[in-house]
Amino acid sequence: MSKAIKRLPLRKKERKRILRLVSENLGIETEEVFGHKPRIEVVSVKGRNVYFIDGAPMLVISDNAMFPTLIFDRYINSLPKVVVDMGAVPHMCNGADVMAPGIVEINGEFEKNDLVVVVDERNRQALAIAQALHNSEELKNLKKGKTFKNLHHVGDDIWNLIKKFLQR
Repeated sequence: MSKAIKRLPLRKKERKRILRLVSENLGIETEEVFGHKPRIEVVSVKGRNVYFIDGAPMLVISDNAMFPTLIFDRYINSLPKVVVDMGAVPHMCNGADVMAPGIVEINGEFEKNDLVVVVDERNRQALAIAQALHNSEELKNLKKGKTFKNLHHVGDDIWNLIKKFLQR
């Protein structure tokens, strides 16, 4: 029997704090994207807080890192894209970091620690949100080693929470 998911609503002060953090860390004009007074709820998943904004799981805060979920299209469409070959897909979906040999293409520029969206080469579907371990210029010369840290991917606990949400 599955455990019920408890979404806890945030009080006004905490909601304002989260929106301020989103604005500062992700560069989002929160009022433009979410409206004047969005309803924000939080669900804890294995030490990560998933924030539902107006009913949709949009953000994750974990270990002082903030990143969008894979369904926050409005934001992830603005991120640089890293295209990986189809051989890397099963590894990415098991939580592996992105390795240089699996990268087929890079679209956009980024600095070390910036967020990127990882997509597969065939369907160009988002597989993961990752954090750059190098800037885009350095990456062009790398032939081996880790290039991006996988923060959230298809098949992880956050993704499973999203799937439960979408089935409702």
